[in-house]
Amino acid sequence: MQGKKLPVWIRPTLMTFSGVASNFAGVPLAFAFICTLGRVGLVTVLLKKYVGINLYSTGFSILSFTGLTLTYLYFQIPLMVLIITPALDGLKREWREACDCRSAYHYWMFVALPVLWPSVLGATLLLFANAFGAVATAYALTGSSLNIVPIMLYAQIRGDVLHNENLGYVLAR
Repeated sequence: MQGKKLPVWIRPTLMTFSGVASNFAGVPLAFAFICTLGRVGLVTVLLKKYVGINLYSTGFSILSFTGLTLTYLYFQIPLMVLIITPALDGLKREWREACDCRSAYHYWMFVALPVLWPSVLGATLLLFANAFGAVATAYALTGSSLNIVPIMLYAQIRGDVLHNENLGYVLAR
């Protein structure tokens, strides 16, 4: 059961975009998202003008948890693509052909997933650490209005006036 191949231009385009997007973080990313999805951002205005959808009347805000999640996904998903692609390329076609599996599900559960598991686990840990390292993006986008762990740790490290070292210990664990 061989699936159709993707067009030749998709892979290099996806890998180039992933390489650029995975390194685009911090204050420039926050500014770009405000210019794109802010109240008068390009996408917001185009959606309102041509499609009739007003994002902000639905309760969306780029300065909220949802907006921050969308911003993080913008650079985390491409990083995951860059990390997992070589592992997927390492799966050999012969393994699929030699597998006496009755379905694609069995192949993925009993052959491919055990082979990919170390790469998936390593990529997940890297993405988790990268999300903490991107505190500048979260802080530039929301300030201290959201109580997410990286911002709270940042406040503890920089010497918050209401310093509570026990809070820092708990957050670091």
